[in-house]
Amino acid sequence: MFEEDADLMALFEIVAGLGLSDCWIAAGTLRNYIWNVLSARSGLDDASDIDVVFYDPELPDEERKALESALNQTYPNYQWELKNQVNMHYHSPHTKPYQSSRDAISKYPETCTAIAGRLDERGSLELFLPYGVEDIVSFTVKPTPHFATDAERMAVYRSRLAKKSWASKWQRLKIIL
Repeated sequence: MFEEDADLMALFEIVAGLGLSDCWIAAGTLRNYIWNVLSARSGLDDASDIDVVFYDPELPDEERKALESALNQTYPNYQWELKNQVNMHYHSPHTKPYQSSRDAISKYPETCTAIAGRLDERGSLELFLPYGVEDIVSFTVKPTPHFATDAERMAVYRSRLAKKSWASKWQRLKIIL
């Protein structure tokens, strides 16, 4: 599905060209793309955020912000969000610092959000789906094991679901609390 979309593949190329360490297009960008396509909509829509995650303990946040700003100016038809996973564990109660982007992605709140893709060194698409694809393609929203085992993280999960109001856009969603 991804490889057949020239626009999405162009985004993967842009992200690969950033030269960021352990860098992926992740989370809502790819989850929403799949849900849109399975709902007979355009995969990338006007509201598409491009969630770019990377892991680099040496990159100053000012450089990350400057790069994000440059992407938003150069490619204004998308809303670019670059997140260094080095400190993102602060958004998840009782979570130790992540060791890599894959580690962070595996601890996202929802299994359907734990998805990432990038072009490898040969230019081939590499996907990371720590919980497989079944929840995404079946429109199932449920907590990852990391979130399901902690009451405070589950409060964050429930709060996210209330804020996102995904069911208003994708009526087929099955939300598990």
